[in-house]
Amino acid sequence: MQKTSLRKVKSPTRYVQDNTEEEVLHFSLQGLLPPGHTLALNPSLGTLSHLVCKQDRPHMLMEQQFTTSEICVLLPLLEAYPYYCPYEVLLASFNNGRVTEATITRFRQRLQEAQEAGVWDIEMRPVRNVLSRTRLKTRAFGIEISSILETGYILMYMPNYKQWEI
Repeated sequence: MQKTSLRKVKSPTRYVQDNTEEEVLHFSLQGLLPPGHTLALNPSLGTLSHLVCKQDRPHMLMEQQFTTSEICVLLPLLEAYPYYCPYEVLLASFNNGRVTEATITRFRQRLQEAQEAGVWDIEMRPVRNVLSRTRLKTRAFGIEISSILETGYILMYMPNYKQWEI
């Protein structure tokens, strides 16, 4: 007789807001997506879906699966849009999940100390590695994650991307 086993999926619950009434987060990202289009992020499942309303009904145009680490860097970028997301916010989110002002301040100090010690690149390397994988997945949505020198990262529209059919 063949043995079977069930694998328990560990959901990234530490990244879901304390208020779990709305598990799916919606982002309209005006300027990145056409009018009427929305991105829906489900942190507990690690999915990002591109939705559009056609004839008063929602339709999913595409969906990507993200790892827990990728969600940790994607969520602050989506929340910061249309502005940039500072390095310390990405690092705090990557290491702690949902962050507070105190956590961001602590990681800002940590990055300043790393800069003074000449190890800033080493401190940020894990975040940059995860951002690289996340960038590949967001490109499928026509969204680029761009670096801003000595500042942070920002979501940008990919001009050569094929527009979605409505």
